[in-house]
Amino acid sequence: MEVLNDITLRGAVVEIIYENDENGYKIIDILCDGKDIVTARGTMPFTYVGEFVTLTGHFENHKLYGDQFMVSGYEKELPDNLQDIEIFLSSGLIEGVGPSTAKAIVKKFGTDTVQVILHSPEKLECVRGISHARAIRIGETFQEYEATRALIVFFNQYGVSTSLAWKIYQKYGVLATEIVQKNPYRLIDDIPEVGFKTADRLGQAMGVESDAGSRICAGILHVLSLGLSSGHVYLPEEQVLAETELLLTVPKDCVAQSFQTLEALGKIVCIENGTDRNVFLSYMYLSEEYIAERLYAHSLLSVPSSLEKIQGNLEKFQRKNDIDLDDVQIEGILRSCIHGFSIITGGPGTGKTTIIKALVHLLSGMSKKCVLAAPTGRAAKRMTEACGLPAKTIHRLLEFTSVSREFDTDHAGDGGIREDFNLKFGRNERNPLDVNVLIVDETSMLDTLLLYHLLKATPHDTQIIFVGDQNQLPSVGPGNVLKDLISSGQFQTTVLNKIYRQEDSSMIAYNAHQVNHGRLPEINQKKSDFFLLPRKTPQDTMQTLLDVVCRRLPAAYGIDPMKDIQVLIPNKKGICGVINANAQLQQELNPHKDDEHDYTNSTGTFRVGDRVMQTKNNYEIEWFKKDVAGVEGKGIFNGEMGIVQRIDKKNKTVDILFDEDRYVTYDYATMNQIEHCYAITVHKSQGSEFDYCVIPLIPGPPMLMTRNILYTAITRAKKMVVLVGDSRCIEWMVSNDTQQKRYTYLAERIIERGRDDEN
Repeated sequence: MEVLNDITLRGAVVEIIYENDENGYKIIDILCDGKDIVTARGTMPFTYVGEFVTLTGHFENHKLYGDQFMVSGYEKELPDNLQDIEIFLSSGLIEGVGPSTAKAIVKKFGTDTVQVILHSPEKLECVRGISHARAIRIGETFQEYEATRALIVFFNQYGVSTSLAWKIYQKYGVLATEIVQKNPYRLIDDIPEVGFKTADRLGQAMGVESDAGSRICAGILHVLSLGLSSGHVYLPEEQVLAETELLLTVPKDCVAQSFQTLEALGKIVCIENGTDRNVFLSYMYLSEEYIAERLYAHSLLSVPSSLEKIQGNLEKFQRKNDIDLDDVQIEGILRSCIHGFSIITGGPGTGKTTIIKALVHLLSGMSKKCVLAAPTGRAAKRMTEACGLPAKTIHRLLEFTSVSREFDTDHAGDGGIREDFNLKFGRNERNPLDVNVLIVDETSMLDTLLLYHLLKATPHDTQIIFVGDQNQLPSVGPGNVLKDLISSGQFQTTVLNKIYRQEDSSMIAYNAHQVNHGRLPEINQKKSDFFLLPRKTPQDTMQTLLDVVCRRLPAAYGIDPMKDIQVLIPNKKGICGVINANAQLQQELNPHKDDEHDYTNSTGTFRVGDRVMQTKNNYEIEWFKKDVAGVEGKGIFNGEMGIVQRIDKKNKTVDILFDEDRYVTYDYATMNQIEHCYAITVHKSQGSEFDYCVIPLIPGPPMLMTRNILYTAITRAKKMVVLVGDSRCIEWMVSNDTQQKRYTYLAERIIERGRDDEN
């Protein structure tokens, strides 16, 4: 690959062709050496016609527009000669100064003009036509301009990108340099794009002492935040001390002292746990506490109802739908109808969907308004199809509005937390949901923070029913909600074990339960839908996977590999990892076409027709409905899948169609949230179902070769499972029932609440 060396251009801005105020991106023409016009593209906030800039970057040739200068860095300059000063003042950039006034000012003050306007603007009164008020206004406008120029110079010297400097300016205004100099670690709380590493790099460059309190406090919060990303609600104090000491290279006693500071500031909560202490980020402590209180209160609700009438209506429902429910299913339905909070859990094929359908029928027949929700769009869509009642994702049910910066400690407002967690919803305690019965499916995916917001928006007299599979992988977000609720032993819980979804001798549900109980699946039976293609090496496994997905399954069953088949893989790296599998499958199923543009970034090369997935929650991105004018909204969430429709190299955008009906336009910067999804990790498949699942299995890290990962992968398939690889991997995974420890305190809180009630 050709390495492009950066060069420097200096000139006056003569035209702004395009600008985006949100990210500071501009296309401008600059006049270099008073004769050559150059078009430049890049992040150049605060750039105006008439000013002088120094640009760093390189030239690229555009098919339509010729040579253009691609800007990697820039500085604004104050003019330093009489001609340039007059041009600058005449540009209209400085309020109250036109060409004739500019000429008069320069004639009066000469090369001292800039310093007079900046430091002694009242002297401008001696120029004919300039009043005292006008002179002061000219000085203030010039000073604000100089502040933005100084801001860029300030951040450039510390290696902060221009685009980030723009975001910092948007947050703090002209006081940005002063605020950041005082405490660079403040950026972590105030600017979503700034993490601890960026702030610490800036802090160290600015001379902040390694053992400074602001740095240690930021380090502790960073360690706790990393715990959230691993699913923990809290961390043991000793672990926080050790990890912070390693991160910052400071003594443990310094870290311990900062615990007291953070507790006093309300940033963390520490509770005794035997000889150790549990350390929570304050909003996690409050969220878990609130969940325990609310669900326990719901479980005590008195629900007026006639059990005999419900039983009679249930019998009619069974006859009408030709369903024969067993005693456990009937008991679960009746429990859910007469209690304020109940849980129904079971594996694939045990009748969870049938029970939801029955509950909707019975409770709606009692004149109760039922609302259906699920953590993912695909799960919500399945609920809608099964019950005939619209279901929504929890985010859309709660009417996400924006991201806030503060967590609401008294649970009375629109609280939230940083990034994915500091959410504001239109539905909350002040504007609750209109619901009598709330039924939530796939609750194994429900994390602590999302449940907190859901309960805030749920009226206190609402019946709540959770449905899910406690043996699935836990939520991506912090917490282990479903398992904790069940293990507390405080709630009405129905466990479904009998398999019903086994039509036409299907082995998928049967084998899922075999795996869940530590037994090997039965494979390759005649007329089966569960196969193993043994391969010994990763190379042979990948080659067979490509053959199965691209040729053998489509030929045998007349299916479309782009729509009907999903490859599920435990790990991301390696020959049979998700990253390489996506590259190989893309090459087979959607190769480059000479008449179409490709777009390449750090996550891969994208083409029209590619299957892609959103990899983080983006609450602000806008979408609009396909073929339905005026229907639009915000938010594309982690795990949503789509198809690339268009790549616009001129405007640097990519159009993606999600769920066959929502169009979204991504700019190139936001495309780092998009990955290919011909193959996905098993974790990413949660909440989704696919007709045909192909699962390569080769030896890998023990934490990924586990029973519940194999179980989750198998349960994603509706029509067929094809395992490809080393048969010993199945044995290893079935025998490996270890699960990563998650530090949560929800079950203990609920148990304590129950004890308090008994006393």
